[in-house]
Amino acid sequence: MTERKPPGVDFESWVDKQIRDAEARGEFEQLAGVGKPLPREVETTYDELWWVKRKMAREGFSVLPPALALRKEAEDALEAALAAPSERIVRKILTEINAKISDMMFKPPPGPPLGKRPYDVEDVVRQWRERRAAAGGPDGSDGSGV
Repeated sequence: MTERKPPGVDFESWVDKQIRDAEARGEFEQLAGVGKPLPREVETTYDELWWVKRKMAREGFSVLPPALALRKEAEDALEAALAAPSERIVRKILTEINAKISDMMFKPPPGPPLGKRPYDVEDVVRQWRERRAAAGGPDGSDGSGV
């Protein structure tokens, strides 16, 4: 729609005519979501930051307090360590996350407490070995002797 509103024509009736003409040309028939219910967020109360929240969800980004973000990262790191292909990688993952946990324990940020302590690397390595043995896999040694 590039034409301008003619002078002397009521704006509302001009817009209505533009919509009617577009409908007659079938320009609304192939729109995404046609015939589907409106998204849930349309039915909720107005939120000035709706577009920020939608963008963050679309990008897979969330804003959590630092302690909660680290708690989630620590849980993911433990899961990754237990699924790691070698003992060396288990130790590397745990050493990195333990450094972050220790740092936050001694310099607590604002917000809820972390509620995590550094992982006992030897205990997690023992669990990792037990899981590997139960799955019938090798002992998890990567040949490095570590």
